[in-house]
Amino acid sequence: MSDLISTDDLAQAVDTFLAALPPQRRWDAEHSLDWAAADADHLTDGQRSAVEFVTVIEDHLPGYFDIYHRRFPVDASVDPAVFAHHRELYHFTVRWAAEEDTHARALARYQRSSGMRQRAELRTDLAGYGRQPFRLDGYTHPVQFFTYALVQEKATQIYYRQLRADITDPVLDDLLTKLARDEARHFTFFADVVTRYLRVHGDAMAAPIRDVVADFRMPLADIRGYWRWALRIADVARYDHTDAYEHLIAVVDRAVDHRTDPIDELLRFVESCRTVTTIGGPR
Repeated sequence: MSDLISTDDLAQAVDTFLAALPPQRRWDAEHSLDWAAADADHLTDGQRSAVEFVTVIEDHLPGYFDIYHRRFPVDASVDPAVFAHHRELYHFTVRWAAEEDTHARALARYQRSSGMRQRAELRTDLAGYGRQPFRLDGYTHPVQFFTYALVQEKATQIYYRQLRADITDPVLDDLLTKLARDEARHFTFFADVVTRYLRVHGDAMAAPIRDVVADFRMPLADIRGYWRWALRIADVARYDHTDAYEHLIAVVDRAVDHRTDPIDELLRFVESCRTVTTIGGPR
């Protein structure tokens, strides 16, 4: 377990996350929104396309979840101490997956209820995208999976907030508010875990985190037409993972008591990536 944080350390992060949302504030796709009032006629073509885009991203949950299942197995392939660590993480991942699946269901429900798409047609389209693999190739250290998710969750939260700014359909406004709040909580968990890795392992975390930033690509960035789609919705809201880098910088900076050369170099590198100008979204 030399490359992991302790099971107790991870359990504290998981417990904090699970306690952060009281039952009365939880929501679901079936009962928490006024679907009868949803009306896509309030949306511009760009906003419709943006809703379709994020539905595809959220609906790829099986691919995301499978990565954690394979990287942090909860079975006889690991010894009991590692199993206990992974079992604590599993408490988080199943809740995370349930919430992300709610996002996918709610966005698809909005498309149907608002008149954007028919259910069979939408299901067929999502299956076409969903069957395409999602990989985080080359990641060898556990902190890299948490760093990737930290950036993705914060970038998605920012995107939902930007998209909501000009929405006039109150149902979609309500939905985007709920989505952004969930993504903010998910980001907080991943930031907590990355912070714990930095405090336990220190300078050794600089290179793995740098590698995530150096080769970061948003989920499904390799699907056919992704970049054209991202450019098409750029005038609605910018889906750019570099928007999350200032938050990653803050996490790293707060986690270390004393700056070292590796940490300073990491922060300079992240800052240099954050300030690169991108056109309309992901690079």
